[in-house]
Amino acid sequence: MFLRRFRRHKLGVAGAIALGVMALAALLAPLIAPYDPAAVTDSFGEGPSLRHWLGTDPIGRDMLSRLIYAARVSLAAGLGAMAIAAAVGTLLGLIAGYAGGWIDGVIMRITDIFMAFPYLMLILVVASLIGPGLTNIILILGLLGWPAVARLVRGNVLAIKQADYVTAAVALGLSRTRILLRHILPNTVAPILIYATSGVAGAILDEAALSFLGLGVQPPDASWGNMLASAQSLTVLTSQPWLWVPPGVAIIVTVLAVNFVGDALRDALDPRNRH
Repeated sequence: MFLRRFRRHKLGVAGAIALGVMALAALLAPLIAPYDPAAVTDSFGEGPSLRHWLGTDPIGRDMLSRLIYAARVSLAAGLGAMAIAAAVGTLLGLIAGYAGGWIDGVIMRITDIFMAFPYLMLILVVASLIGPGLTNIILILGLLGWPAVARLVRGNVLAIKQADYVTAAVALGLSRTRILLRHILPNTVAPILIYATSGVAGAILDEAALSFLGLGVQPPDASWGNMLASAQSLTVLTSQPWLWVPPGVAIIVTVLAVNFVGDALRDALDPRNRH
């Protein structure tokens, strides 16, 4: 039933295919990339040709190879950051929603403190303190992105723990851990999964923004963000579009694909959808 509902969402299917192709290209980058992404050729700032399909940058590096390898960075940042945020947020949301009382109050006040700061400004400050690098970016985005997940899970737990089957589990003397993991958590997976798709798209955009500002992935490593950073001058924007159009299109396609998949998942997992 899930697959039937998902396939009915044409944009979601197209997004899943696009993400699958992109993930496959990222995994097989050493096999399909025509050049090493950091290798300098004898072509400096040349336009697209049969030798370099997407041209070269001013240093002489092949843009197609860098674009393919940069997909690894963006997908790793999006998936890694969201995995950390989902794990931390789900754990704290389960504890806060089920325990209630002062435990709920403490966790939610900490969540409110995190959410009170402007998100992007907080990321910029922490990134400037910790330093650049893909690992640091994943940790920063993950550890600063959990509050929204925690609030979502807590709200679901507050509703689910009033259900009859949870009351029966408590009456039978089942442990809190078993009730949370066997009865409550499975019924919160769908909302978490739907939210996670938008979180992945947001993390990809955040990584690109940080790399563009010089706080993310550093050259010579390829990132869609630092590839765009090389196209800040008016001369490049007007006369060398091969330096900024491919990474810009890659970011747009990836974010749209993730959001389309999220919409399809929401419709497919909606219990009120009987078709």
